[in-house]
Amino acid sequence: MAIQNIQKDHARFRDIVKGAVRRNLKEYISRGEILGKEGGKTVKIPIPEIEIPRLKFKGEGESGVGQGDGEEGDVLGEEKAPGSGEAGQDEGQHEVEAEVSIEELAQILGEELSLPRIKPRGKSTIRVPTQKLRGIARVGPESLKHFRRSFSAALKRQIAAGMYNYDDPVIIVTREDRRYKSFKEQQSQESNAVIIYMMDVSGSMGEEQKEMVRIESFWIDTWLRHNYRGIVSRYIIHDAKAREVDRETFFRTKESGGTMISSAYTLAAEIMAADYPSEEWNIYPFHFSDGDNWSGDDTSKCLQLLTDKILPNCNLFCYGQVHSPYGSGQFIKDLAKSFGEDDRVVLSEIPDRDGIINSIKEFFQKGK
Repeated sequence: MAIQNIQKDHARFRDIVKGAVRRNLKEYISRGEILGKEGGKTVKIPIPEIEIPRLKFKGEGESGVGQGDGEEGDVLGEEKAPGSGEAGQDEGQHEVEAEVSIEELAQILGEELSLPRIKPRGKSTIRVPTQKLRGIARVGPESLKHFRRSFSAALKRQIAAGMYNYDDPVIIVTREDRRYKSFKEQQSQESNAVIIYMMDVSGSMGEEQKEMVRIESFWIDTWLRHNYRGIVSRYIIHDAKAREVDRETFFRTKESGGTMISSAYTLAAEIMAADYPSEEWNIYPFHFSDGDNWSGDDTSKCLQLLTDKILPNCNLFCYGQVHSPYGSGQFIKDLAKSFGEDDRVVLSEIPDRDGIINSIKEFFQKGK
């Protein structure tokens, strides 16, 4: 009974945590409070709304509630103005950090943004071990007790021992008769996907713009991993030239120079053709830029690459344009003119961090 009560208390606490995450989801997304706290399959999230009660013991001779002089209606304790009082050495109160699994985080994200589940199209799969209640064991928790198997074992034992009375059929289940449901590992087939991130790192993309891309990419990863068990991420940075880099370089690089977006699209198309056949993989290219391209000729080359090599082979092509005081912002207009009616292309403008949550919703609202 005590274990069941603890389990109920834990479940209630999880519900409180989820509720707090829901209320503050927009803040977490726009401010990036979760980034850098990821570890394994969980993240630590600061929850300021949850207060943990504490017991404070008085020392000998000190008065407390119900002790000392006083009259009915007197205020207990003495209120002090914020910031008043002498400096001390005791520990202060801080936000509570609650661990939330990536799966729970993605579920909350999807529910709050009304995101539909993605329908995989690729045939290539990976084998993922899953745990299901398919076995029977002689030991286990009472909550998993298999009553039919337990009574069956008791009946067999009593018949074999000559203890069963057909005129008075009473079955007594002993400890050795008890059977419990147990988990058995199975291999399930799960679709896999590749995300190709492309980011403009030219001189007009400042640190704030790159931070916005970093935050949005984390949440894109979170949602796609909720839909696919096998995720591969590839990273491309570009100014006048494009090159593939690792994740750390993608988010930390300090490049500068001109911009030729076609260099990134050419490299992305080469990666897709070489490593990820479209009939086997679910492919998601994401490109982030401030919309400033070198020339109209290069923009025309980009449109041709999208038409001929990228769009026919991917589930969805997403372009996010972050606002920069130094960028012209023209590229999203050119894309809209050519692909405004194409449901394989999603265009999103990200004016600031508060626009990240709307951008994610725009990218995945079609469930592709």
